[in-house]
Amino acid sequence: MTICIIGGGVAGLALAIGLHQRGVACEVVERDKDWKVYHVGIIVQANFVRALNALGVGDAAVKAGYAYRGARFVDVNGNTIAELPGDTAVDGLPSDLGLTRPALHKVLTDKVKELGIPVRLGVTFTTMEDYGDHVELGFSDGTSGSYDLVVGADGNYSAVRKAIFPEATPKFTGQGVWRYNVPRPEGLEWSDIYIGNGHNGFNGKAGYCPLTPEEMYIFAVVEEKGNPRFAPETLADEMRARLAGYGGILGEAAKAVTDPALVVYRPLEACIMPDPWHKGRVVLIGDAAHSATPHLGQGAAMAVEDAVVLAEELGQGDIPAALRAFMERRFERAKLVGTSSIQLGEWEMHPESAGDPVEVTDRIRKKLAEPV
Repeated sequence: MTICIIGGGVAGLALAIGLHQRGVACEVVERDKDWKVYHVGIIVQANFVRALNALGVGDAAVKAGYAYRGARFVDVNGNTIAELPGDTAVDGLPSDLGLTRPALHKVLTDKVKELGIPVRLGVTFTTMEDYGDHVELGFSDGTSGSYDLVVGADGNYSAVRKAIFPEATPKFTGQGVWRYNVPRPEGLEWSDIYIGNGHNGFNGKAGYCPLTPEEMYIFAVVEEKGNPRFAPETLADEMRARLAGYGGILGEAAKAVTDPALVVYRPLEACIMPDPWHKGRVVLIGDAAHSATPHLGQGAAMAVEDAVVLAEELGQGDIPAALRAFMERRFERAKLVGTSSIQLGEWEMHPESAGDPVEVTDRIRKKLAEPV
């Protein structure tokens, strides 16, 4: 069995490691010749740590990030409304972890290099022909290859998804997310979520998460009517406007948002695919299959879980059976995360009809803490 993984991000690298563990030959094709990622923070939980541990990189990820006590919901002044403390994930590793995206990328790329998994940088596919028992790919460097399976792990704007499911495209949810890294106050041991509910004219929420002993990131997830585009030089001013009036640690941290070049803004566009995520000998994983919004902090976790499960099933040797089993194990779980995340965003944009975000977040955290 020979597998081509399109995309050298979280999902693709995790899958490559998992396949190597099972003796399945694979190669990774990544269009970015520099193999770089944004310097933003990500929030991960017990299921992510468990999945990385299954790939042999759990300890490395914990060392690269910052383990904190869990999530708290607070009011606009920073007063605690509810605490959702984390439990030990597996083998003594923490269940709640903050780390930078480059740190996670280094953990995964270091492991891929250590294992000697082939990675082709600055290359992507240009043609794809599925012959039923194999797929022929043509590449942008003029080469070609024949594979038993092609995996699209190329993110929310997946070229592989466009090739096999052209009608499936990401849709704007009505919100945008703003991120900025700042110094971590001494003694901060929680990721706090400030419930805005229309505070300062922006429907949404804001908060922060520790990333290292010295650093944390702050975020704002707010309604952005009409999906506006912002001039790069205005990004710091725009982000501070969305954080205006918040108290507590967030209010102080917002003063550090000064360099527009360090603000990372993106509109939230989601594409949650129906079952199946595969067609013939081509399958999608991670954001290519089920990109959701960041409300539950599960994007990276869902990608790595996909990779672990698909590698386990492909290790059995029967590709059609593996794809069926993969969908049986992954579809409902990923759908729960995706639809619940979008629901939380809807409540934030329409606080007059909102449900209880604490109850939803707590329930899904506990559900996802269970093994796949």
